[in-house]
Amino acid sequence: MTHDSDILIAGGGLNGPALGLALAQAGMSVTVVDAAPARAREADDFDGRAYALALGSQRLLAALGLWPGLAASAQPISAVVTSDGRPGEGGAPFSMRFDSAEMDQGPVGYMLEDRFLYRALLAAIEAHPRIRLLTGIEVTGQEVLAGGVRVTLSDGQALTARLLVGADGRRSGVAERAGIKRQGWVYGQTALVAAIAHDKPHNGVAHQFFMTSGPLAILPLPGNRCSIVWSERAGAAKAVAALPDADFLALLRPRFGDFLGEIRLAGPRFTYPLNLTLAEAYVAPRVALVGDAAHGVHPIAGQGLNLGLRDVAALAEVLVGAARRGEDIGAIDVLERYQGWRRFDATALSLGMDAVNKLFSNDNPVLRAGRDLGMGVVQALAPLRRGFMRQAAGVAGTPPRLMQGRAL
Repeated sequence: MTHDSDILIAGGGLNGPALGLALAQAGMSVTVVDAAPARAREADDFDGRAYALALGSQRLLAALGLWPGLAASAQPISAVVTSDGRPGEGGAPFSMRFDSAEMDQGPVGYMLEDRFLYRALLAAIEAHPRIRLLTGIEVTGQEVLAGGVRVTLSDGQALTARLLVGADGRRSGVAERAGIKRQGWVYGQTALVAAIAHDKPHNGVAHQFFMTSGPLAILPLPGNRCSIVWSERAGAAKAVAALPDADFLALLRPRFGDFLGEIRLAGPRFTYPLNLTLAEAYVAPRVALVGDAAHGVHPIAGQGLNLGLRDVAALAEVLVGAARRGEDIGAIDVLERYQGWRRFDATALSLGMDAVNKLFSNDNPVLRAGRDLGMGVVQALAPLRRGFMRQAAGVAGTPPRLMQGRAL
């Protein structure tokens, strides 16, 4: 059968365009269908979304040719400090510090606001001759045919491709229509997100402070600013979100601490309910899932986008390799190579973050003593600490080529 494009990607957030760009640069034709209107996220102010890009993710962006235009907007992360305690008490006697000097590969990672990354991806896919971008349109149906898949869009169009990729989020319609079931649960927590200005420099250090009701991440942005992700129990978070700015800051200060001097809001506040959702399979006939469509995780370690970009790198490498060998890129045996590469790693990391959240989001004195002792052990053992760092940075083992900064 003939195809309108080699790959059709449902989802125009970040993972979908990144995958489309990687495949197009390797010679494939791609259609990206984005339910949101074009340029919906090109506002010039902070919209609450910022990402802790692991080193592997930064290398992927470099391999795609995007990093030179992003570097000036990114904040290098020189170290990550993790501690445990209660509001107003400061950190626990035991804490962990992961320092970039121990990896000898540059910064631990980079903080980058969504608006800058989205702009760069949008501009790149709009300019690429092998990518067709359709915005303000949803995928409403899909049918597997001999040699391809037919996709129906909300405007009545029907398009064909060799493969359909679901990059359409935690409630993936692509996964549901393919018969892929999901497992997961809600955390009963809500993330309160805001940009905070402060008097003292952060020196590129990120902080993860585990409190009894949920973790508080303090993530450095360019200048004397940080992005906070404050996880609270849902009922309390709803009440906090309704407070005026001054009262919000009054509650935040004993949790934040005074190590950066006086703090104040540097933009609007946002809330996001937290849940875990894992697809039982990442592939089906003529279908593959990436990003939140495959695994929607807790933001406890800032790994959500990084996991998605690892999916992008692995799937792109599998598909490009198969195409160059003359294989059918939508064949299930090809897609299962991708699933075998990514599913165990992503599921293990997702459940690991889930376990850490449950372990730390309580005030049980026995558990608290045990977890603080565990952090002290990790801090004392440099090889173990470096292993954690390499895994979080996405450079452990043999990562996909794009995660090594190498073109396909």
